[in-house]
Amino acid sequence: MRMNEIVSTDPYPPTVLVVTPMPVFPVSAGNRVRLNATCEALHRGGFAVDLAYIQHEDQIYRRFGQHPPTDISAIVSKFQRTFLIPVEKLISLKTWCGGFPIDSWCPDEAISFVSWYFATYPETCAIIVNYVFLSRCLEFVPAGVQRIIDTHDRFSDRHLQYLPFRSEPNFFYTDKVSETTGLARADTVLAIQLQEADYFKTLVAADVRLLPPILTQPFFLKSPRWIKSLGFIGHGNDPNLFSISKFAHAWSDSWKEEFPTLFIAGEICNSLENFSLRGVRLVGYVDRVETFYEQMDIIVAPMLMGSGLKMKVAEALSMGMPVIGTRIAFEGFATRTHFHQLTGVEDCVSTLLSIYNNAESLDELTRECADLLNRYNTHSLECEAAWLATIPRRSGARPAPRISNEKTENEAIVCGSVLLTCETSLRSLTTNDPEIGILVATEKPPLHTLHDRGFTPERKRWFARLLRKNESSEDQPTTRKFLGDAGLTLSPEWVRKRVLSRTSRECIAGYFSEMPANWSSEAKLIGSNCNFTEAVAMVPSFLIKSPSPAAVFVFDALGDVHEMQLSKISPLSRPLKLRFEETGSLTPVPSAVTLLPIIDSHHATVNELPLKQILILTDDLVGRLIFLL
Repeated sequence: MRMNEIVSTDPYPPTVLVVTPMPVFPVSAGNRVRLNATCEALHRGGFAVDLAYIQHEDQIYRRFGQHPPTDISAIVSKFQRTFLIPVEKLISLKTWCGGFPIDSWCPDEAISFVSWYFATYPETCAIIVNYVFLSRCLEFVPAGVQRIIDTHDRFSDRHLQYLPFRSEPNFFYTDKVSETTGLARADTVLAIQLQEADYFKTLVAADVRLLPPILTQPFFLKSPRWIKSLGFIGHGNDPNLFSISKFAHAWSDSWKEEFPTLFIAGEICNSLENFSLRGVRLVGYVDRVETFYEQMDIIVAPMLMGSGLKMKVAEALSMGMPVIGTRIAFEGFATRTHFHQLTGVEDCVSTLLSIYNNAESLDELTRECADLLNRYNTHSLECEAAWLATIPRRSGARPAPRISNEKTENEAIVCGSVLLTCETSLRSLTTNDPEIGILVATEKPPLHTLHDRGFTPERKRWFARLLRKNESSEDQPTTRKFLGDAGLTLSPEWVRKRVLSRTSRECIAGYFSEMPANWSSEAKLIGSNCNFTEAVAMVPSFLIKSPSPAAVFVFDALGDVHEMQLSKISPLSRPLKLRFEETGSLTPVPSAVTLLPIIDSHHATVNELPLKQILILTDDLVGRLIFLL
């Protein structure tokens, strides 16, 4: 039995609710590593964990045209109960007013869920919210339930780190007063490293506890004789991007054929497209981080900014890798060697060049890393035991039967020459299935239905492929329209990838023509012929200020659908008396919208009939222009 592990004889162990704005699987980013480690600590302490994922991160991935790397199936298999909470309102990633209000990233859906949860599971003994910006949830927790914030980072004045880079964080930050307000809502505040724990103690009277994650060690550290492969793996956040970009350029400037090659892996590679430097190679996203580490001799952490504990350092050490890096990269690790206290990019480069072929120095680095890891884990185990002892224990509720990861319910629908398969399942990672085709849409249930559904994680997903030669449309049910009040999140197929043919996309758009829109406007047709279509309408300002990739479908009065190209949106100086509705916080602008035909082998002109509507699809929003008759 591991230290801190408690074997519960209670058939229904005490339950802790963990509320998080990011998924725990796959464990592909530092905040997910932290979340997973905290849940593992609870399991070792004999607690059952209910996980509630507020889909912040999914929304952000979609906003940048990517399918979210969220593995709902793996999450369900890990926890006693899993809840999925969609977010309707857009999360602002930038603010130019010195910081976000403390509750601006805590959606109303989270509050609704917490209220429902404790009415349904009153036996739960504690709640942990990840990040101080979700602290408003704690105000809706009944008396007697311990309220805990796992801070991850210090967020007050975080933007000051970005000033040397002439940038602003694209993640939450706030001021000291607001952070204090959020932390004061908790009974217990968890800090990931000592400096931040000491800081939080100056802000609030709550019980501030240090909880560095325990680093499991599947591999023993091995000292390389010679460095040939130098590695960095990371998420695509700004601290990683700024730091590795500067290091890679400095490394390339000094590089010679006999020097190690720098390999960069992870989602950060998506932000480093066209990054061509001598001695530097982009690996891209890796399914198994173990495979990447096995191919590296040493890991570099040239961090120039950031707060919290650098999980990339923790992960590499736990994987048996010697790590060298800056003082900022090793904050919270109580370092004792200059290899972990480098002052910047130039110091990292010069130190690596001085040791890459020096076996004695590499042995010294490896010994220091092993000692650091042992000291760190010993201290972490002590902190974990002290924290677990503070959580009250009372029997939990009988858990519901676990959802089968294999369970799927499929419905086939024919749209012209396309077979749409509506699958109800937990398969959130799949974007292309060899049997049922390409993912085109995922259900986004409205809040008023989630209470009845128990915020369950299953979702309907629609996959599309062409009918095969041996299939007849007469053998499949045919439905002209998608019906229901559920919203949809569209896959990157619509705006970014466009693997399906235009005629297939038009058929599918026809099926989804009545789907709920995030914004809509009345429109007046100015002119339409075989060469263009132009209308005036109220259009969200983001389409004008920073034009986004979009897919546009025009529907005529007979129901025929034509995909067209969005040529331009021109703001008008005069107001328009046209109704505009939206579900978030979009600003309407009177505009002229010009569409051009897509010229390809399937080109067909728009019928000279009255137009009914235009769908404007962007990465994460559905817009609709409704023509006045």
